[in-house]
Amino acid sequence: MPATRWDETKAWDWQKRVGWLRGCNYIPRTAVNTIEMWQAETFDERTIDEELGWAEKVCLNSVRVFLHYLVWEADPDGFKKRLDRFLSIAYKHGISTMLVLFDDCWNQEPKLGPQEPPIPGVHNSRWVASPGRSRVLDRSAWKGLEKFVKDVIGSFAKDERVVVWDLYNEPGNSGMGEKSLPLVEVTFEWAREVSPSQPLTVGLWANFQDEMHQKFAELSDVISFHAYDPPEGVKAKIEFLKKFKRPILCTEFLRRQVGNTFAALLPLFAQHKVSWYFWGLVAGKTQTYLDWSSKPNDPPPKVWQHDLLHPDGTPFDPSEIELLRQWAQIG
Repeated sequence: MPATRWDETKAWDWQKRVGWLRGCNYIPRTAVNTIEMWQAETFDERTIDEELGWAEKVCLNSVRVFLHYLVWEADPDGFKKRLDRFLSIAYKHGISTMLVLFDDCWNQEPKLGPQEPPIPGVHNSRWVASPGRSRVLDRSAWKGLEKFVKDVIGSFAKDERVVVWDLYNEPGNSGMGEKSLPLVEVTFEWAREVSPSQPLTVGLWANFQDEMHQKFAELSDVISFHAYDPPEGVKAKIEFLKKFKRPILCTEFLRRQVGNTFAALLPLFAQHKVSWYFWGLVAGKTQTYLDWSSKPNDPPPKVWQHDLLHPDGTPFDPSEIELLRQWAQIG
């Protein structure tokens, strides 16, 4: 009998067991997107080990990591071996992993093979959706998506290195709207059929009060959300989400230019017992230190939008490192 949504007691028991999750969204600096991260030819263990060592030194204890359906489809066993290797590297550094299966953001027709180099001056110029618009809309493709969900979650369903399953990042983004909701709903069904020991979630990211976002919350075992707003906006989102009476995780934040900073938000997250993952760890080929509105050949901004460290591991702002360490001691 497939499992159902966790009750509140089970969700809070999980929270007590894992504690305050303090992490980042992670992709190595050498990967332009998730296909490049996970393909055998470009899977970069050395860089992953180095960078997660840096994460350990700044007292992070978790990472949120995006997978890609096409890489699994081409070589399921090889993909899972690389994923197992990643989880082992992270765990060696005292870091658990939240895994993201699907994603509606950015380029909608992903392709395997060598990925295009980043466009100079453009934020996340080669990021690819997973599985991509055509497969989301074509239900004849869903048999493959079901196999992916059940194989990946089933293979790591009892694995203590995996802390949460984030089934679908920002459903409806990139013009998809409510067309993604049917896949969200059935993905929860597929995931529950393999009865993972970890909670399932899909984050609220746009209009928290519309029917689609309410559905995300009603299906999720623990509540997750994205918050790139100024601090008062983030606080309002947390107050709204408390009504679901479940653990809350902010799975994306950090937009310094609007006051969405560590100094402003870490005390807020601590006050309300919200776990958190900022975007992202190291400035690299994704170029997410640039603004969303950046254009080709824009220079690096004086104030980065996202990212904590330069490619050599030195901090963008040393005071942020001290804050991360201080709040880790408090937590």
